[in-house]
Parts: sequence; structure tokens; C-alpha cells
Amino acid sequence: MSATIRTEALSTRKPLRQRLSVGKGWFPYFLVSPTLIIIALVAAYPIIDSVRLSLLDNPLIPSGSTFVGLRNYIQIIGDPAFQGSIGVTIIFSVTSVALETILGLGVALLMNKAFPGRGLVRTAILIPFAFPTIVSATIWTLMLNAQNGVLTYVFQSLHLLAPGDSLLRTTPGVITAAILIDVWKTTPFMALLLLAGLQVIPNELYEAASVDGSNRWQQFWRITFPLLRSALLIALLFRLLDALRAFDLFYILTGGGRQVQTIGLYSYANMFVGTTFDFSPGVAAAVILFLICAVVGVVVVSFSRISRN
Repeated sequence: MSATIRTEALSTRKPLRQRLSVGKGWFPYFLVSPTLIIIALVAAYPIIDSVRLSLLDNPLIPSGSTFVGLRNYIQIIGDPAFQGSIGVTIIFSVTSVALETILGLGVALLMNKAFPGRGLVRTAILIPFAFPTIVSATIWTLMLNAQNGVLTYVFQSLHLLAPGDSLLRTTPGVITAAILIDVWKTTPFMALLLLAGLQVIPNELYEAASVDGSNRWQQFWRITFPLLRSALLIALLFRLLDALRAFDLFYILTGGGRQVQTIGLYSYANMFVGTTFDFSPGVAAAVILFLICAVVGVVVVSFSRISRN
């Protein structure tokens, strides 16, 4: 009986070439295995090791590292500086991404129209995005300088700032400056992502809607926005994750100071600024930031799947 079963199993077993054929068997997994290995080495291992370090005390000293559990997390959650960094991160991320989405959608709708020089305009709007964040922040810091900054002079002339005052001297001012810089730099990125989504919408739908007597506003809400939802969610995912981990922009604007911190800047300050080598609380802050980004990513991807259905 067992010999019969073994014979039937061998007869029904697919040959090696068929099991390794494209789209069947293990061959697709074999093709992506190098990528998975690289991701595990450069992403998964650092994340796991960071979680391990956040559970230790003095992790850089082999003889002095001890397991402390969630003590580092409890310590930073009760730290007013960390609580303030969460507020700064949320205000900056939500406000900047909202403005970039609105402005980027408007720019994308304009560039989706046929007009002379459209290709040149599409290339020109990428100039702000081409600048590294450090370069952009440095340029804007000079323009916001209290003594000779051109934007400071304009704001003072419009009575938005008092004489001798600067936007970078207060916490709300630094957050406002960071939002302005981020919107100026990243709106073109949002515009191009949304433009790609607009260009796959068939023109026949708009022609049929025009024949039925619908106006531009009705066409936008009933055709453009529903079909653009997937591209919009992808753009929001990229920008939210990038804004939540903002570090270099605030570092340049504040000179690395502690008065205005995002979660990323708080983590850096605890790990590398000061005389102590016990940077476990900073690692714990970085892990919390990773968890926040992971939750945001899962929520946005879930909404994207729902919109497709």
C-alpha cells in the first residue's frame, strides 16, 4: 500500500523545469531572494538591534549594560521635552503635508492642460525639490536672518514682525519657517505624483460628462477625485513618512538647539549630544518614531486598498 502511494506521489510530482518556470513554483522567490536578503541586512537587522539597545542600560559599555525592560520608554514618555517633540512633529507633518497636497493638486491640474512650454514648466518646478534639504534650510535661514534677511525685512515691512524681530526666535516662528520651507521644496514632488495619476484618466470620461451637461466642479468630484484617489494616497504616504522623520530641516533652523525639537532631533540630541554615553533613551525615541511611521503606513495602505475596491 505504501509503495503504491509513493509511486502515485512520484508520478504526480512536477518535473524540476516546470517547478522553476516563471510564475510557478519557487522560481519567483529565488529571483527576489537577493533583494530580501539585502533588505534584511540593511533594514530589518538595525531595527531589531535598536529595539534590543532600547531595553538596555549603558548598551555601549559591554561590562555595564544591563537589561532594564521598558524603563527607557517610561523615562522619555514622561519627559516634557519628548512630549513637546511629539507635538512639534505632528503640527509640522499635518500642516505641511496638507498644504503640499492642496497646492500640489492645483499645480498638477494646471500642468495637465495643454499649453505652450508645458515641458519646460514641468522641468522648472522640480528645481526646489532638487536642492538637498540642508542647502534649502541654509538658504532660507539666511533670508530669515534678524539683521539682514530679505524675508525678515519683508515681514517687518508688512508689520508681521516687530522691528529687530525674527521668525526664528520663537517656537511657533521656527515651526512656521519649517513649514514654509518644506512646502516650497516638496510641493513639486506632490504635483508630479498627482500629475502622473491625472494622465491615466481617459479624456473620454470628461467628454461624456460634458455631453451630459456637468460642469468642471462636478467633473472633478465625480471623475477626477475618485480616479485620482489611489495616486493621492500614495503621495500622502510618501510625504507623511518623510515629514514625520524630519531632522535636518529643524537642525539647521535651530542650530542643533533643544528649544524646538522633532522626535528625530530629540533622539539625536539624547544619543550624541552631551557627555554621557548612555544613549538608550534616544534609541527608545527612535523606536517610537519607527512605530508611529509603521502605523501611519499601515493606515494609509489600508485606505488605498479600500479605495481600489
